[in-house]
Amino acid sequence: MARRLDLNCDMGESFGAWGMGEDAAMLDIVTSANIACGFHAGDPMVMRDTIKAAKTRGVAIGAHPGFNDLAGFGRRRISGDSPEDLTAQLIYQIAAMQGMARAFGHDMTHVKPHGALMNMACEDKAIAQACVAAIRAIDPTLIFVTLPYSVAFDVAQKAGLRVACEIYADRSYGARGQLTPRSHSGAVIHDPAQSRDQVLEMVVGGMIPTTQGTRLPVEAATLCVHGDNPQAVEIARTLRAALASEGVRFAPLRAD
Repeated sequence: MARRLDLNCDMGESFGAWGMGEDAAMLDIVTSANIACGFHAGDPMVMRDTIKAAKTRGVAIGAHPGFNDLAGFGRRRISGDSPEDLTAQLIYQIAAMQGMARAFGHDMTHVKPHGALMNMACEDKAIAQACVAAIRAIDPTLIFVTLPYSVAFDVAQKAGLRVACEIYADRSYGARGQLTPRSHSGAVIHDPAQSRDQVLEMVVGGMIPTTQGTRLPVEAATLCVHGDNPQAVEIARTLRAALASEGVRFAPLRAD
């Protein structure tokens, strides 16, 4: 049973005049923020403001790199880049986030790939290796946040990175522990009560419920609520209260 848990949210995904998510409200609830690095969303000013707001609240921060896909919000599968080129794109994003964090006096603790990049890294060894290579090139002490039962988890562990097992509050799972594709009905959970029940089963019960009715063992280090979900703030508050009542203590991922 997990008694210490990080609660994270993908955020900093506004850019220019376009806004997404209720970042200020989420930062009052979560213990870690995964901040977009400008490729799928975000811009330098949003990165700066999100870092400063997280620091004020004692929230840990991490890089949230993705494919260069503003129009598709990083959720379109992009192929064709060599592993070396993908590694360079990830280094670029992680380094930008790390530099911005240092400029405003808040150390970065982790890296979590975004969207299609994460999904592909969980299936494809070459893409997983590109993610790992980029992290190692910048700072091998950074924590790699990824899904259990995935290629990415195995590749990162074998490379000697510290890996944080992530579960999702607002996504359903397939029989092999993979996330249900967003194109499928029921892939995204909007009901806070349904989300609460799934999370309690994963965190307190130690089992991932799947859409096929099976259950997979899990020992979660961090729980994600997607910031772009319209019910994100309500879901996060509901989950934090429910887990606290079960004796779960919330703390950010440790950088040391």
